[in-house]
Amino acid sequence: MMQPAFRKIVIFGVGLIGGSFSLALRKAGAVTEVVGFGRSAATLNEAKQLGILDRIGDDVAREVCDADIVLVATPVAQMADIFKRIAPHLGSNTLVTDGGSTKGDVVAAARANLGSKLPQFIPAHPIAGGEKSGASAALADLYQGKRVVLTPLNENAKDAVSRIRKAWEMCGANVSELTAEQHDTVFAAVSHLPHLLSFALVHDLAKRDNKDQLLSFAASGFRDFTRIAASSPEMWRDICMANRDALMVELQQYAAELFVLHQALESNDAAKLEEIFSLAREVRSAWVQK
Repeated sequence: MMQPAFRKIVIFGVGLIGGSFSLALRKAGAVTEVVGFGRSAATLNEAKQLGILDRIGDDVAREVCDADIVLVATPVAQMADIFKRIAPHLGSNTLVTDGGSTKGDVVAAARANLGSKLPQFIPAHPIAGGEKSGASAALADLYQGKRVVLTPLNENAKDAVSRIRKAWEMCGANVSELTAEQHDTVFAAVSHLPHLLSFALVHDLAKRDNKDQLLSFAASGFRDFTRIAASSPEMWRDICMANRDALMVELQQYAAELFVLHQALESNDAAKLEEIFSLAREVRSAWVQK
């Protein structure tokens, strides 16, 4: 009988991302033991009951010294502290990866806190989130056919990157690589901005005196556009602050686009509206069919 690819994996943050990583590797028969750490005893206990964890960790030093992989799947603002806690205790063969939606800040936190262990950290972003969070949201097939972006450091050995790539591929993911800067620029446009806009629309309606009446008439278009406003406020606060510069550029560009629409309406320019809508429809239809 073949040995699993990974003997022991330690996960910090056993919610949707961390929990699904464990369940996917278990389903693939790729891991022997999974140990979890987190801020909430209730979440950790739930994760153990759901079969995400074999054990709840109580000693970081003991658990990370002989782990094959440590996955940090907490909100990005908590990662610096975790890197600091694990750095003195990481085994020489232990690789660290993360599930953060921003990469520049996570890489900076790793550089500031991992010291000589920095080459053992291979940053990653699984693009498979959902509006639900917590251990109960974890799914064994969450990463099937989804993209995971690695943003390797110059300090990473090729075999270390390959090993983390293999772990995500065993979860069913399609793995690609970008630099941290490329990653943050791309995701400011296609992920972080849409979340910001979705939260903003719902917040705008929430402040109005007739919000109940408005929401009672909202249908599928509103539901589709605002689905992601049900995402974790803490997580998205951290993402927006972490990718602030790139996100502000995108927000400025979007504000300019809104102004073009405003001008078209103000000047009764139906042709301009149709031109904008037609191009948008064409690009969206082609993207959906890919």
